[in-house]
Amino acid sequence: MSSDKAVDLTHPEGELEKSAPAAESEGCVVETYAGKLRIRWDDSAAVTTLGQMPVFVDFLKTSGLWDGFVADCPLRYTSPNAPRPVDVLGTLLMSVLAGQSRYAHISGLRGDGVNPELLGMRKVMSEDSARRAFKQASPEDTRQWLKQHLRQTYEPLLEQAWVLDLDSTVKPLYGNQEKAVKGYNPTKPGRPSHVVHTYLLAQLRLVLGAEVQAGNEAASSYAQPGFWEYFDTLPPASRPVFIRGDIGWGTERMMQEVEKRDQAYLFKLRQSAKVKQLLAGSFALDQWQPAGQGWEGTWSEVRLAGWTAKRRVIVLRRPLRDEVVAAQRKGKGRRRLAQMELELDWVQEGAAFYEYAVLVTNMKDDIFTLAQHYRDRGDAENNFDELKNQWGWLGFTTHDHARSEMMTLFVALVYNWWSLFTRLSNPNKRAEAITSRPLLLHAIGRKTTHSNQSTLTLTSLHAEATKIQVAMKAVAGFLGHIRSIAERLKPTERWRLILLAVVRAFPLNRAMEMPHAGFQMA
Repeated sequence: MSSDKAVDLTHPEGELEKSAPAAESEGCVVETYAGKLRIRWDDSAAVTTLGQMPVFVDFLKTSGLWDGFVADCPLRYTSPNAPRPVDVLGTLLMSVLAGQSRYAHISGLRGDGVNPELLGMRKVMSEDSARRAFKQASPEDTRQWLKQHLRQTYEPLLEQAWVLDLDSTVKPLYGNQEKAVKGYNPTKPGRPSHVVHTYLLAQLRLVLGAEVQAGNEAASSYAQPGFWEYFDTLPPASRPVFIRGDIGWGTERMMQEVEKRDQAYLFKLRQSAKVKQLLAGSFALDQWQPAGQGWEGTWSEVRLAGWTAKRRVIVLRRPLRDEVVAAQRKGKGRRRLAQMELELDWVQEGAAFYEYAVLVTNMKDDIFTLAQHYRDRGDAENNFDELKNQWGWLGFTTHDHARSEMMTLFVALVYNWWSLFTRLSNPNKRAEAITSRPLLLHAIGRKTTHSNQSTLTLTSLHAEATKIQVAMKAVAGFLGHIRSIAERLKPTERWRLILLAVVRAFPLNRAMEMPHAGFQMA
């Protein structure tokens, strides 16, 4: 045998190429500061990065929220190869819950081998399937379905005393979306946008409803027809103690509608010519009363231009610190200071500068109480900050307006579910998603099955891992207790029991403990 032939037999053609994939499947070796490290991939293990989500799934199942939501879904498919509604809804739920804000991000969930099955899904849908799912569904049916389940989330709470906040927020857009027009957009002037008019349950930070309208429809007059349609469906016993809003809602039309329904309100007024005259007269008087946090106020009854009646108006003022005024004069000049006086509602009396606000109300409370009530309205901005930056209200946009509004309501629904769930696990604090997700959702989970029994082993990467375990066990124990005592109750009755525990655990703040403005659960 020749040496050439021996070499051919020992090293047959193609052997090196065939062995390369096998070597890759075993992993690789990397050099680190701790030495060499061998890396291997396991594609067969059932793992998830949302390891604590099963407790939230238990919350949805025990309360009946998820079953009813899926059963009422208006999606109707005729093809035998079409996905099931639960697969579409579960994919969107996992995406929103994980903090994603684009349909394209859904691809990052398709490797989850644990949670889809727990939600009753067969698979995680692709981003295109999730985006197109509601394209053929009736926009009106979809809107009513989401509004119905959004209302079921909080409806038992409305039997107690509560406050309704009205506000709007801008959603900048970057494509050719329907109703994307230029309007009021303070953060990105000139950028086409949508406007989200929102109704909020104060203190508990729950979304009661939302409407998505064109960017040039930011005025409350565009939102009032939908709001009053919603408000008139509330039974008299479930209506708020008072309605609260900023200058966008302090209009004659709005106040007429509120007064027609014998409803209390507290709004801020725009800086009209008549209001400036009122300010000049008020500053000339020495009848100021303490209004808390450095503010002082005085009240009067006036009838502004365009009003149909006299109304109670409260003027609030607070002196600006000397260093603030000095910094403006030194850094940006007198011209800039005068401009800021107009934009930020500053006025000058003698040598002193004041910031001020003018409120209108039909309530008979004292100035201190009403001033505190309006300051509490600022908490609504925290809702918007969280919904837009942590829950995807700025994303999930499609060319047609109906699906954009659908995802706005869907995100609000998941936001409400998660907010109430976190109340159970951490009753002493209202944690935003940026804090609550790492605490109560994120953990590495590996699922194993033996003797027909499934076990999920979790590894938390959080510094408070021990406290998280205690909280998760407590929530799971509470839900198990609910199932044991409410086995024969309807889902709505079980949900009422859970909400009772949520509100009892929530520490009421001082403003909501005032007479006729606090939760008092039996």
